Amino acid sequence: MTDEKTSGLIFNVQKFSVHDGEGIRTLVFFKGCPLRCRWCSNPESQNAVPELSYSVQDCLHCGTCAKVCTRGAIRFTDGTPVVQRQLCRPEPGCLCTRTCPGGALGIYGKTVTAGELLRQLLEDQVFYVRSGGGVTLGGGEPLHQPDFALAVLRLARRARLMTNIETCGQTSVETMLSAAALLDTMFMDIKCMDPDKHRAWTGVSNERILENFVRVREAFPRLPITIRTPVIPGFNDNAGDIEAIARFVRRFSGVRHELLPYHRYGEQKYLRIGRRPGMGEASLPEETFATLREVAEKLHDDQL
Repeated sequence: MTDEKTSGLIFNVQKFSVHDGEGIRTLVFFKGCPLRCRWCSNPESQNAVPELSYSVQDCLHCGTCAKVCTRGAIRFTDGTPVVQRQLCRPEPGCLCTRTCPGGALGIYGKTVTAGELLRQLLEDQVFYVRSGGGVTLGGGEPLHQPDFALAVLRLARRARLMTNIETCGQTSVETMLSAAALLDTMFMDIKCMDPDKHRAWTGVSNERILENFVRVREAFPRLPITIRTPVIPGFNDNAGDIEAIARFVRRFSGVRHELLPYHRYGEQKYLRIGRRPGMGEASLPEETFATLREVAEKLHDDQL
């Protein structure tokens, strides 16, 4: 199969993004991720299948969806639709989403070919050129769909688009190195240095992630890499964890390290796919984040 015809599952294409690499960028959200981080702000990205989205705020409680659903996956309880997700198999053209008068129903996830996606990315090529921007693959985890992600990166490079990826690093060494060879920059998460704590909070250990980072740095010493650490209440919001990550990162030249503050922006998305947010009412005080950022920055400054 050619790169143009290689297909994959995405759930959003965000244009004019300015926080996911240099310049103006188009951010492509891939569906599917090998991690199950409790704090994930894009829970709709985790499962590698299309999912029905239901917004109670937009629902007119008219009952249309229950009447037209061919799988009998929607029933009404006390005047409110309840999605029986074990029966739901959303696909393009589902009657329940097409006929919902309030727009309360939608689908997270659609299949596209790499060629179709490239044509969409090229629509904003003039903005990339003028701003020094390009294309960023995110998600989810782009490398959870390795054939599709690599096909998109190859097509983008042939079209002379600057490429970046946001990755958790949980993939095979071969896939990681193949992707790195097609990148102009890379963003990678390192969330914790303790493998047991990492497994407890994300569902997987961190050995492969750390190995992939080291292998990429060794194979591509000039590739600009930014390591991102989300600061999560109860997980790594302490000087010990942040200092351990910062000390590890500073062993490698040409690698930036930045902390990202925990937020609760994705909570409504959990409700829309029938799940509860994993962090409850947890919050991160601004002063805690500021202190931890100083810890990381001091270690970086000591390296210079």
